[in-house]
Amino acid sequence: IPPNPANMCVGCLRAQVDITEGIPKQCTVHFCKQCERYLQPPGTWIQCALESRELLALCLKKIKASVSKVRLIDAGFIWTEPHSKRLKLKLTVQKEVINGAVLQQVFVVEYVVQSQMCEDCHRIEAKDFWKAVVQVRQKTVHKKTFYYLEQLILKHRLHQNTLRIKEIHDGLDFYYSSKQHAQKMVDFLQCTVPSRSKSSQRLISHDIHSNVYNYKSTFSVEIVPICKDNVVCLSPKLAQSLGNMSQICVCIRVTSTIHLIDPRTLQIAEIDGNTYWRHPFNSLFHPKQLEEFIIMDINRVHEKKKGAGAGARSNKHTLAEAWVRKTSELDTDHQYFCCTHLGHILNPGDLVLGFDLANCNLNDEFANKMNPQHIPDVVLIKKSYDRSRRQRRRNWKLKELERDREATDTDDERQYQDFLEDLEEDETIRKNVNIYRNADIPVESDTDDDGAPRISLAEMLEDLHISQDATGGEGAEMLT
Repeated sequence: IPPNPANMCVGCLRAQVDITEGIPKQCTVHFCKQCERYLQPPGTWIQCALESRELLALCLKKIKASVSKVRLIDAGFIWTEPHSKRLKLKLTVQKEVINGAVLQQVFVVEYVVQSQMCEDCHRIEAKDFWKAVVQVRQKTVHKKTFYYLEQLILKHRLHQNTLRIKEIHDGLDFYYSSKQHAQKMVDFLQCTVPSRSKSSQRLISHDIHSNVYNYKSTFSVEIVPICKDNVVCLSPKLAQSLGNMSQICVCIRVTSTIHLIDPRTLQIAEIDGNTYWRHPFNSLFHPKQLEEFIIMDINRVHEKKKGAGAGARSNKHTLAEAWVRKTSELDTDHQYFCCTHLGHILNPGDLVLGFDLANCNLNDEFANKMNPQHIPDVVLIKKSYDRSRRQRRRNWKLKELERDREATDTDDERQYQDFLEDLEEDETIRKNVNIYRNADIPVESDTDDDGAPRISLAEMLEDLHISQDATGGEGAEMLT
């Protein structure tokens, strides 16, 4: 044998000295079945995959005190069945023994995985889990703003800290385990949609000895009751401050501000939440009151003189003067004259949706005080396309939040289709939304295109699908 300071062979040396003495050969780790996290003493729960570096570090910390007496050379997992509740760790250690001889030994430590519910899951099971709730409300008939907000929350992953999302008839409730997460959500909402918020808290319990108070916080966020395609009537003071706009305007989109356009001059303005709550105004019509008109004649206006103090004009729209007739009154000769901001997409014979102001009762405090000559007969909102055809060729989809919802009706489905059509028509809103390609619907050629706006493939993301075969299930093929 090679000479060593102990003058003994390795076998006899190991028989006399056990360098692994004092290192436990069996330990326990705690695992929460609900959230699939491991306990890192004293009270931290961490997410670890099997045979990962994080789990290896957690296992070594369990025997850290006893391993400090020897020199750890190598550590690694021995494969065990995933459902066996056993983790095996192979350790290689060195230690100086008799007369300075260094002995190296390999041994196995077995960890028994015990189930233990973490505090977060315990609170959920006890039905007393939330510490803060954010109640988002909007007093409108249409949910377009909520559908847009849902996509923003998904894109920025703000739904990850929620314990539960509940949908009610005029809004959403987000439940959180801490007040900080709820406050973060409120700050996000105030940055993305024009809104105002209030907060309150209720005392649940109080420990007089340690002076610890347990509160439940409620944040109420009210979104402005204006949606895309609404016709609004501004107060005279607000219209004047926006550059002498007409009081009757069309809302072309709602992002962090309300975007308005004057259909008679193409003048545009943006109103933030603070300005709206100082000078509130309402929508004159519900989306259900949209009527279908047919363009009899249209004349584009290329030069329109700017009024005194007028603000900026839209470059994406074209001003036009049009003669229209209701499709329900085609057997009569009754026509309406109107100015519209849709001159760039309308031609004689096109169908267009709009509101009839000439034959309706306006119940609005500002509209009732207006000079009747300044109120247009018809306000055109958007071009009408064949909805069923658009649905069939829609080769993209959106993701949705997992939420407790009330029974959905046909009206909700119609509103969701309206939102999808708005995405196709408005590129500005589309930039803030993750759109995924729907592989089930083939891409059609553009030869039979009816002119309806569509989303290009370049704007779509590939949806991630993990199939059973790809994760090594039955019949999985080796990828070389």
